[in-house]
Amino acid sequence: MNRLACLVFAVIPAVVSAEPLTSFSQAKRILENEIYADNPVTFYCGCSYSEAPTPCKKNRTRLTPDASSCGLAPRKQPNRSGRIEWEHVVPAWEFGHQMQCWQDGGRKACKKDPTFRAMEADLYNLVPAVGELNGDRTNYRYGMIAGEPRAYGQCDFEVDFKARVAEPAEHDRGDIARTYFYMADQYGLKIGRKQRQLFEAWARQDPIDKWEQERARRIEMIQGTKNRFVADQQLGTILGPN
Repeated sequence: MNRLACLVFAVIPAVVSAEPLTSFSQAKRILENEIYADNPVTFYCGCSYSEAPTPCKKNRTRLTPDASSCGLAPRKQPNRSGRIEWEHVVPAWEFGHQMQCWQDGGRKACKKDPTFRAMEADLYNLVPAVGELNGDRTNYRYGMIAGEPRAYGQCDFEVDFKARVAEPAEHDRGDIARTYFYMADQYGLKIGRKQRQLFEAWARQDPIDKWEQERARRIEMIQGTKNRFVADQQLGTILGPN
């Protein structure tokens, strides 16, 4: 994501001990207040965002994207397009389906599983996203979409609802790949052969930039786990086939 290469990062102290998190709500607070506090920019569209009053709710605020900063336009849901949500790069549905607890009772059952809770709250796998894009992407796999139809204004993000595929911008693809490699490395997530090949190509085409490195450094300080595909600039091919 080279558009942030000139950003001067502040030194942000960690406020929690360096250990894996077990609460999604706790993870969201840390992301907002510690990881992205001095770089409030959405992952997919590159929109700046800030805290703003919540419509129709007194004394309440929410993180709101500045549509003019990125040429964002709603597809169908103006209200959801007007708020920031924390997107799982690897959807909870995807890693949950590889666990026995999901077979026993879905996400509700997995909430009792410590491994699932750690995966759900893992800071490496969470990014700020425009709410409507988070909803439209749902649990679709990442891939390439012919023609790149734009449905969100100037935001370079496409969703093929029929094929259940989401295509991110080029500057996000390496970040996504290295997140998947981390989740496979840390938790044994299985990645299909075709998906792995795509991610290996994306990791090469979109190299690690300064913000991705800084974000990984902050997360490692707080969470205590390393994404070696960012910190050590290792390639996903070393994981071997799943």
